[in-house]
Amino acid sequence: MNLEKLPLPDCAERDWARRAITILEGDGRRSADTHLLAPVFEGLEGISIYLKDESTHPTGSLKHRLARSLVLYGICNGHIRQGTTLVEASSGSTAVSEAYFARLLRLPFIAVMPRSTSRQKIGEIERFGGRCHFVDSPGEVYAAAERVATETGGHYLDQFTFAERATDWRGNNNIAESIFEQMQAEENPVPEWVVMSAGTGGTSATLGRYIRYRNLPTQLCVADVECSAFYDCYRTGDRDTTCAEPSRIEGIGRPRVEPSFVPSVIDHMIRVPDAASIAAMRVLSDRIFRRVGGSTGTNFFATLSIAARMMAAGQEGSIVTLVCDSGARYTDTYYDDGWLNARGLDIAPWIEPIETFLARGDASVLWP
Repeated sequence: MNLEKLPLPDCAERDWARRAITILEGDGRRSADTHLLAPVFEGLEGISIYLKDESTHPTGSLKHRLARSLVLYGICNGHIRQGTTLVEASSGSTAVSEAYFARLLRLPFIAVMPRSTSRQKIGEIERFGGRCHFVDSPGEVYAAAERVATETGGHYLDQFTFAERATDWRGNNNIAESIFEQMQAEENPVPEWVVMSAGTGGTSATLGRYIRYRNLPTQLCVADVECSAFYDCYRTGDRDTTCAEPSRIEGIGRPRVEPSFVPSVIDHMIRVPDAASIAAMRVLSDRIFRRVGGSTGTNFFATLSIAARMMAAGQEGSIVTLVCDSGARYTDTYYDDGWLNARGLDIAPWIEPIETFLARGDASVLWP
């Protein structure tokens, strides 16, 4: 039998992929376990609140985990090769983290984002060597990112579609596994609740799936914001729900129901007023001696709501929520009273009731 003597395939691309994955694994080992904070709130008798501080990642936010997973997913599926331009639709934190990984792998990176994105985040993307492509409306980012990827011959990372599948929800040191392992030596090691806001929906999907996979009694509460489609989708089951107004809390809330949002693994949802999110952000920042971002305020306010309901029912136990990013990115926005006033956000009516609840456990001041 005569066999055609074809040359063996060039292994250069596979060699690059192996080197790239080694680099990403190294970053994972260096930054995998973030701190689990346990602040004391005198008024919450019988309730322990824990904060998984994702702001300590090298790129300063929860999105560091997602960005690494998305890049790994792209490489392992053969979509990202040596020299591939990475493109993302992002309001900031995901793009900051992806720009970091693009620089590690020496790949070009373009972030497609609304013009309203904070200058701090834009500056961080550019410092990592990324480029920003601006659109006027948050709803335009999806099509614009696809177009930019096509024009550059690049790869659209698409966090909103792939966030829930790029992360191994069964474990492999994902955020859920990290939380439950760090809780093992605590007085109430299995949380009654984990509370998380939704941006892509990927983290809440990972948490909800892991809880079920490990057969834990923990329940998952997802916090949403005023201008977002997620809460209404959860309440009605309609995945075609949209919201015309853009979210004022950066990184969470979306104008459409993203593909990565999985309502079936969520036990409860709370919609938090934007002013309450920012008030809770400032109160928590004072209590833990570091500034946190607006989405952390949303998480914290929803956590207090769960705590109040547990106390009213005579329940005790632990609740875990997340510090999503540092407040350093929001000095010109959420920490600027003039910026808040210009947008009609009055946080004063929320500050004192939150402080009163934390100090005395009087939930009636917040939830009459």
